[in-house]
Amino acid sequence: MALATPAAATATAPVPTPRADAAQGDAARAGNAPDPAWIVSRIARPAPSRTPFVELRGSRLLKAPLRISGEYRHPDAATLVREVRAPYAETTTIRAGEAVIERPGKAPRRVSLGRYPELAGLQASFGALLAGDIAALRRHYRIDSDGRRDAWRLVLTPLDAAMAGRVRDIVLHGRGAELRCIETVPAGGDVQRTLLAGAARDAAAAGDAAGVAALCGNGA
Repeated sequence: MALATPAAATATAPVPTPRADAAQGDAARAGNAPDPAWIVSRIARPAPSRTPFVELRGSRLLKAPLRISGEYRHPDAATLVREVRAPYAETTTIRAGEAVIERPGKAPRRVSLGRYPELAGLQASFGALLAGDIAALRRHYRIDSDGRRDAWRLVLTPLDAAMAGRVRDIVLHGRGAELRCIETVPAGGDVQRTLLAGAARDAAAAGDAAGVAALCGNGA
């Protein structure tokens, strides 16, 4: 999930206004698609935990998507760390209502999550995924699922108007208990893909950007 990026922290956003009632429940699912609660319970990773990531950032100004690699860490229930190792070094730590962004040779930059409700919503949602808390997810998203238990998709559609103005959907791809990829579909612009765990390790041998992007949908 491009879940705690400096780009998100530099944008301004209006005060959030709910656009739908989260209590309405999930949309109907056909066939034998795995239930969202089953998926969320399987991919939960209580603290402490860590996972490698490879993120692809598309832009019309680039000939090919920018490829960023590093590690997500969840040292305790209240803290999320995103450490970028290539092609630059940067560590973003989200804790106690703020994001602290650190780069070598520069003073740390502190950003209040209260100023950016969409970033706070993303952080809370990622925390809910790690904790296996589907009730918390439903407070922020409409949730749909499809596929099979060995190749599933979980689609999160923001309920908050401020966040929905920036993010149309967040699509999770996985196999059984492994969350392999998160696609962030913006309201406008290019899809951002984050490969995790086994998919991130497979990306080293994928070669070009198209091969890396193909890994995102490989499980569904």
